[in-house]
Amino acid sequence: MAQPFSTFVTDNPALVDLSAPKNFLVRADCLDVLERLPDGCLDLVYIDPPFGTQSQRSRTTNDHQYPDYWPGGLREHLAFLTRRIEAIHRVLKSSGCLFVHLDYRSVHYVKVELDRIFGPGNFLNEIIWSFRTGGLSKRWFARKHQTILGYARNAKRHKFHPIRGGQFRTDGLNYDESGRPYKSTKKGRLYFNPAGPALTDVWEIPFLSTVGLERTGYPDQKPLALLERIIQAASDEGDRVADFFAGSGTTACAAAKLNRSFLAVDTNPAAIRIIQNRLDLPLFGE
Repeated sequence: MAQPFSTFVTDNPALVDLSAPKNFLVRADCLDVLERLPDGCLDLVYIDPPFGTQSQRSRTTNDHQYPDYWPGGLREHLAFLTRRIEAIHRVLKSSGCLFVHLDYRSVHYVKVELDRIFGPGNFLNEIIWSFRTGGLSKRWFARKHQTILGYARNAKRHKFHPIRGGQFRTDGLNYDESGRPYKSTKKGRLYFNPAGPALTDVWEIPFLSTVGLERTGYPDQKPLALLERIIQAASDEGDRVADFFAGSGTTACAAAKLNRSFLAVDTNPAAIRIIQNRLDLPLFGE
C-alpha cells in the first residue's frame, strides 16, 4: 500500500516522536505510549478495545488473539478502559475527537465514564453500525449491531465533514436533463443534493465475510469502509490519527489511504505482523 508518510516500527514507547512527519507502529501497552505523549498532540483517536466478553480462549486456531477475560468482571474491565480514555482525553487537540467502538456488554457503562471525562456537552454521536451477517437466535432478536460513541475534546471547535451517499427514500423522485434529482410539488420542483442524502448515525456496512479479500485472520477485524467513514468525517488530510488497540491495522490502512499520518499501538506481536503485511512494511526487527 502506497503511504504518504514513512513508518517507524518500534517496541520502545520512548521513541515515539510525533513532531516527526512519519507514521508510528508500536508494539507496547497503549498506556505506556499515552503517558509519554505531550498534551494536545492528536487530531483523531479511534479505539476498538476488548468488549469484556470474559472469553479465555482464542477465537481462532492461530496466535491472532488478545486477552478479554477480567477476573474482576465488569468493574475491572471499566477501570482498564477508563484509565486509557482519561489519557486519550489529555492528548487530543482542542479540535480533536475520540470514537470508542463497543457492544451491548459495556457500552452504556462506558458512556457514563465518557460523559464524566469529556463532559456531556461534548458528546457527538451514538453511531449504530448495523450488519446482517452471522447466526440467528431462537431466544431473542438477532444481535446485529455494535455501537461507536463519538466525543469531541471541545464541541465548539471539533472537525466534522458531513458525508453524503446512497439513495433518497422518496417516492416520485425524478431527474432533470442534467441528471439532478427532484420531486414535483405544488410550488414547482424541489431539488435534492445530487451526491445523495446526508448520512445519519445508523450505518449499514456489511460485516467482513469469512472469505472476504480484506480478511487477515485476526478476530473481530473491522471493515475498511467503517474506518474510512470516521476518518473522512472527523479529520483533514495531513492530520494524525491514532488507534491504541490497533488489532489488524484497519485504522492505519484507512489513514494511509486518506493521506493522514497514523499512530498504531498494540501489545500483540501477531497484530504488528499483520499490520506490517497489510502496509507492505518490513517485518519487526528486520
